[in-house]
Amino acid sequence: MHGEKPFGAVLIDLRQRGRLTREELAEKSGVSVRAIGDMERGRSRAPQRRTVVALADGLGLTETEREALLAAARTARTARPARAVTVAGTLMPPRSVGDFTGREAELVLLREAAEGAPAGGSTWVVSGPPGCGKTALALKAAADLRERFPDGRFVVDLHGVDGPVDTDEARLRLLKALGVPDRRLAQEDRQGRAGLLRTLLAARACLLVLDNARDEEQIRTLLPADGRSLVLITSRRPLSGLEQVHRLALSEMTQDEAVALLRRILGEERADAEPDAVARVAELCGRLPLALRVAANWLTVRSGRTVGHLVRRLADEERRLGALAAGDMRVEPAFELSYRQLTGQAARMLRLLSLVPGPDMTAAYGAALTGTGVLQAEDVMEELFEAGLLQTTFTGRYQLHDLLRLYARGRLSREEAPGDREGADERLRAWLLETAAVAGRWYRSAPGAPPSSRQGPVPLESAEQARTWLRNEAPSWLAALRAAAHRGEHTRVVETARAMEWFCDLWVHWGHWPEVFRLAAEAAAALDDPYLRAFHLNCLSWALTTCEQRYREGVERADEALAHARRAQDVHQQASALMLAASAHRQLGEVGIAADKALAAVRLSEDADHYEVWPQAMRLYGMALRLLGRAEEALTRHQSIVDFLDAPDCPVSGLVAEVFRAHAYQALGLDHAALGRWREAADHHRRAQEQSRRIGMPHREAEQLLDLGEALIALGETAEARSCLLQVLALGDTAVDKELRAAQRLLDTLPAA
Repeated sequence: MHGEKPFGAVLIDLRQRGRLTREELAEKSGVSVRAIGDMERGRSRAPQRRTVVALADGLGLTETEREALLAAARTARTARPARAVTVAGTLMPPRSVGDFTGREAELVLLREAAEGAPAGGSTWVVSGPPGCGKTALALKAAADLRERFPDGRFVVDLHGVDGPVDTDEARLRLLKALGVPDRRLAQEDRQGRAGLLRTLLAARACLLVLDNARDEEQIRTLLPADGRSLVLITSRRPLSGLEQVHRLALSEMTQDEAVALLRRILGEERADAEPDAVARVAELCGRLPLALRVAANWLTVRSGRTVGHLVRRLADEERRLGALAAGDMRVEPAFELSYRQLTGQAARMLRLLSLVPGPDMTAAYGAALTGTGVLQAEDVMEELFEAGLLQTTFTGRYQLHDLLRLYARGRLSREEAPGDREGADERLRAWLLETAAVAGRWYRSAPGAPPSSRQGPVPLESAEQARTWLRNEAPSWLAALRAAAHRGEHTRVVETARAMEWFCDLWVHWGHWPEVFRLAAEAAAALDDPYLRAFHLNCLSWALTTCEQRYREGVERADEALAHARRAQDVHQQASALMLAASAHRQLGEVGIAADKALAAVRLSEDADHYEVWPQAMRLYGMALRLLGRAEEALTRHQSIVDFLDAPDCPVSGLVAEVFRAHAYQALGLDHAALGRWREAADHHRRAQEQSRRIGMPHREAEQLLDLGEALIALGETAEARSCLLQVLALGDTAVDKELRAAQRLLDTLPAA
């Protein structure tokens, strides 16, 4: 009847056939006069089905006429083209980056938000550091969601960091794009236009991208209070002052996403020719989308250059930011725009934070670098966070992107006097190593709570706080230790490492103890102190034997330590050297030598009435006896350790005594197992494992769970044995590989559960 007429024309025909004015139809249908007029003139989209049904009821249509009106509305909704908006003199249609890659989780989140919010409406703030792809993500989301927003998709570049667009100007252009005539705009003042925009965005289903927002004030009056429109705001700042918005913080891409983006721009053939180099470029670009695009574009116009050549260009940290340039695309200016907006305090803090050697930090680092209090430093670091130049992790720590770190380091060299740079670096290094030493002393044989007069930016009032700090800040204090060794600060190196004497046994699988004690042994040699040389060579022997299974080198370092300990006339270090050599000899299968050296350590300790090493030496002697077929004698020796520790006047206490007790229980369990006394073996292994878990020694716990599992299998108690072996596997990287393999082998022999 109506052919392919537009919805508005069909509505006019039907209204005129019914001899109704717009006012009369409005009264009968409940749809406003203005809305009917806009629909008939084609100024607004076709209404939703419920509106069409109301109009049909008001017109009193037949079934055929009703279906014609509904069909015209459906056609209008599907046929309406995307709209564009002219903002600040530039035509900016909703577009997407053609080679957009990754960010699948973020896109899914925005899609679900659009589908789950009331009629699709909500406001999202997409924030992150310069170059992380905020705009690309917003434009990709706008393109993907275009069918849900038929009233228009608009992109407004607010130029937040390079000459911000006036809010009134942006609002005026948006109102024009939404079809408000100039005559109406002239009648409204600033407040009236703000209210009109909010009303239109609430009433229509639009998607609005407010790109590159400067701050909350610039955009607050551009947002609808509610309704069907979706607003995506991108900003380097998190815009914390905005209320009733959802937030999506972007950072660098994952390594797989970064490689995929490079491959997409370079082409599969070129990327496949040098896959390792492509992966390395992704890492050197900090997986930052802007840097990845610049690097890939640089290569695409230099077909004669290999990806490996670019790797070599980027490998030099001093030149990396300068090398990340392709035509007018450069990474450094993106950072410069944000840097210029900082206060003097924040700019200096950013420069100094480039000295932090670890991957993340707390406000205490800022305090150490600037010589201020933690709260004052935190305030300044929060300004950097608000500026998008620092990121925060879910643990509350701060992170500085690798490329931003290089930018800040360049600024540091240009803007800080050499003496000021060196002073800040010295303050940070001193704080890290002094704090590490204080924390480590909590775990020495005589527990070392810090003196009450100690004042520092972090609390170390318990062993648990000390353990947490040492682990969390390990990358930084290890780097500080390396720097101190390189600078010849020998006393600082040996004091820091010495404090780790017993903490290291609680974190065997950290992976850096051989390096820590090698640096300390070298520093002790430079100081030519025989006691310190003996002490740190003994620690190095332990690390080589326990952490890296380099048993022969462990013997050699222990023998060196013994010579220096004799020169220093120190019984403790002599006994330690003999005991550590015995431990390595046992692992090498040289059981007789192990027994002799362990017994020598026992006798030396007893003759000198110095018992701090005696429990370890006695345990090793007993273990050697068991391996030599003398299990009953071994059991007697190991029981003597428990009796020694139970004595009221025992000279060993604290953590050290608890560690020795766990070792003794384990040894007794193995002795009973060697004698076929499986119930006694299981009981002792269970006590050893409980003790190790309470102390926090997962590597020992894995050994003891494995031993317990074997004893339970011998007793026929396979259900509990299975549980023990599964617990070994659950310890993962904190267990030694041989224990993991042994646990799996035993599990494979058990009948199906």
